[in-house]
Amino acid sequence: MTTSTLSRTGPWPDGAQPDGTPPKEILHFIDGAYVAGGGGRRFENRSPVDGSLVSLVHEASRADVDAAVAAARAALSGPWGRLTVQERVDRLHKVAEGILRRFDEFLAAEIADTGKPRSLASHIDIPRGAANFAVFADVVKNVPTEFFELATPDGAGALNYARRGPKGVIAVISPWNLPLLLMTWKVGPALACGNTVVVKPSEETPTTAALLGEVMNEAGIPPGVYNVVHGFGPDSAGEFLTTHPGVDAITFTGETRTGEAIMKAAATGVRAVSFELGGKNPAVVFADCDLDKAIEGTLRSAFANCGQVCLGTERIYVERPIFDAFVARLKAGAEALVPGHPFAAGTSLGPLISREHRDKVLSYYARAIADGATLVTGGGVPDMPAELAGGSWVQPTIWTGLPDDSAVVREEIFGPCCHIRPFDSEEEAVALANDTPYGLAAAVWTENLGRAHRVAGRIAAGIVWVNSWFLRDLRTAFGGSRHSGIGREGGVHSLEFYTELKNICVKL
Repeated sequence: MTTSTLSRTGPWPDGAQPDGTPPKEILHFIDGAYVAGGGGRRFENRSPVDGSLVSLVHEASRADVDAAVAAARAALSGPWGRLTVQERVDRLHKVAEGILRRFDEFLAAEIADTGKPRSLASHIDIPRGAANFAVFADVVKNVPTEFFELATPDGAGALNYARRGPKGVIAVISPWNLPLLLMTWKVGPALACGNTVVVKPSEETPTTAALLGEVMNEAGIPPGVYNVVHGFGPDSAGEFLTTHPGVDAITFTGETRTGEAIMKAAATGVRAVSFELGGKNPAVVFADCDLDKAIEGTLRSAFANCGQVCLGTERIYVERPIFDAFVARLKAGAEALVPGHPFAAGTSLGPLISREHRDKVLSYYARAIADGATLVTGGGVPDMPAELAGGSWVQPTIWTGLPDDSAVVREEIFGPCCHIRPFDSEEEAVALANDTPYGLAAAVWTENLGRAHRVAGRIAAGIVWVNSWFLRDLRTAFGGSRHSGIGREGGVHSLEFYTELKNICVKL
């Protein structure tokens, strides 16, 4: 047991570091303390920027997950369960303040794991990670419940009112693309509603979830309320957690096939699930759009975070009169992106999360050419300086000319790439946008107010942006349909998942 997230004990698996010092180690956070766990197994966390070793991460055994769930369950009836709503709210505001007070630490940890540019992580990941605690604390404090008067045969009447209570122990399985933001998007409302959590961050990005344990302790969150176990999916922490009988509900953001496996596990015990899964999101660009705004927004939606955004755009449909101009300008914008070290001032494009993921993305790059795509720009690996050559870099890539049934058009790639296709009518644009098994997000670019409302209403997606992208109000409903997920979170909608609603009927 240690008091720090990053332990300096333990040898390298293959000898000492070049400077002779041992590597950092990422420990589990269980019952308010950092523990190495009983399994003894560790795995490498390598930088996507240059391939260097960031840390060694302890992999949870089944016994470690048992201990985390037991601590979470005990905390439900312990000091956490006895706090008033206002007392919980006050402590969660302290968590938000603690993240911001240690902003540079969280920023460095997030960049070390993901390689994303500082300009992105400092404006999105860390501020939103803190905001998720403050916003949901205030939501819970201000949301009323139902009250009804009921007539009875004796004339005395009865009163019916609702009370919300915590659902219990929540398993939080979070992804690697926005590690802190998407983890706290779930932990914030879960704790605000009085639940306790066991978090399993992605094995690619373990550091900020572990670091948050220190902030929880500083903010006075009782032991066992927030727990973190590290590891993989099958036959590791993910499977041990999602199949655990002591878990009352599971919330997951990630790939659709993993969601299907978790849903099967959740069927045992009839546990509730909330899923935000994959997407193959469209953008529809009409000839009457403000082209400057459409290009700027689409450059972000296609290439931000190296395309590793669930809400990103991989299918772009452009009305024929402006098709050539749009393609030319998006090409110029993509070619102006600068891959580089995340802390360099001019860097606007980071690497993919891992060499494995790069291999997957490059396989789609090759598939596009094999299927007859016209390569507008990119399509390979950029030339990087020697010190960055070991990183997971790919070029921003644009294609045209693929058939609608191509795998590159149908399947989520999750890289900095998009296919652009012309259309000739509003009806055709809507049909093309909806020609997918997914239903997560979409963007519509038009200056015609009636068309904006009309098309946004007809596109089958959980969120449709008009003349914008990634503009989020945390009070609004968020989630996908079909292969993109189950349920809605955000604002009061999060309460539907993270609480149990009880009706109390009092006879007068």
